[in-house]
Amino acid sequence: MDVGLKRELEEKVRSGERLTREDGVALYASDDLAWLGGLAHEVRTRKNGDVVHFNVNRHLNMTNVCTASCAYCSFQRKPGEKDAYTMRIEEAVRLAKEMESENLTELHIVNGLHPNLPWRYYPRSLRELKAALPGVSLKAFTATEIHHFETISGLSASEILDELIDAGLESLTGGGAEIFDWEVRQHIVDHRTHWEDWSRIHRLAHEKGLKTPCTMLYGHIEEPRHRVDHVLRLRELQDETGGFQVFIPLRYQHDFVDMKDGKVRNRLQERTRMATGAESLKTFAVSRLLFDNVPHVKVFWVMHGVQTAQLALQHGADDMDGSVVEYKITHDADNYGTPNKLTRDDLLDLIRDAGFRPVERNTRYEIIREHDGPDPLRRESPQPMRV
Repeated sequence: MDVGLKRELEEKVRSGERLTREDGVALYASDDLAWLGGLAHEVRTRKNGDVVHFNVNRHLNMTNVCTASCAYCSFQRKPGEKDAYTMRIEEAVRLAKEMESENLTELHIVNGLHPNLPWRYYPRSLRELKAALPGVSLKAFTATEIHHFETISGLSASEILDELIDAGLESLTGGGAEIFDWEVRQHIVDHRTHWEDWSRIHRLAHEKGLKTPCTMLYGHIEEPRHRVDHVLRLRELQDETGGFQVFIPLRYQHDFVDMKDGKVRNRLQERTRMATGAESLKTFAVSRLLFDNVPHVKVFWVMHGVQTAQLALQHGADDMDGSVVEYKITHDADNYGTPNKLTRDDLLDLIRDAGFRPVERNTRYEIIREHDGPDPLRRESPQPMRV
């Protein structure tokens, strides 16, 4: 990158001036990852200090039966296919209750688009989960699922959200976003929820007082300009609603081996290469620099690996999600070494080892407990980069 452009971008970031589409593309074109990371770290430190947020959650996927066959997805199964499953609500409650002793604070629920389950299954499942675990926040359903519920129920998204909120819903999930640009989206997505409906549903959720995450699936057939476009669409919607709490870059995964039946369901991988660690860190840094109006950037360690997740905390991220347990949507694909579970103590160790102070939060980013950071008297103990 030209030295003059570097200086210009630094001045814009440090003065709080909003970066443009052209700035975003230029940042992705830079091969100076140390510079990008340092600039993004300045912004994350200004917003969040030396803190890394985390929560103790469980991902619960009540069915993998799905009408869609998205090109990147290894999770979906068709009705009657081997390993297709749909939980009875009582089974979902039992699985959720198993983690109660670990001071669980959040259930994260995402499902396939089941063609035959009745609409009433979904609010009933929330009511029974909430009754069983009254102190646990329910973060449930993608905008794609809400759109699907409109079809199977005949209700509007507004009516659906009202009923789900009454049943205990505290946040939507951020999924279904992938990449919004149609140039890419038409090749990777096999459902009908695109930018117009995704944004409509999150806008409605924000109007009803919900705070939601937003996501981007990167590292497949998209180009940097598509990532920039994706972030700027979300930034504009955030200007309007203020309802996004966190942005989560999600690393696209190859389907190395599906352990259950040996099938490779990922139709993109013959023409794609997964993002390298350096590309992932660049994506976190540029996203943090562009997203001037979203307070948090989260690294989902399951999709990045633990070490890259730690490095992302030095490249703009301030949230490491979460304790998880059995994240089927990725673990049905990658089999590349991430653990199924990190405990609260594991997360504390990882955050301190990266040089930060862990702060446990709930779904609404309210602080539950602040923990000690790295021991400053230990010479080998890492410390955050100085800014």
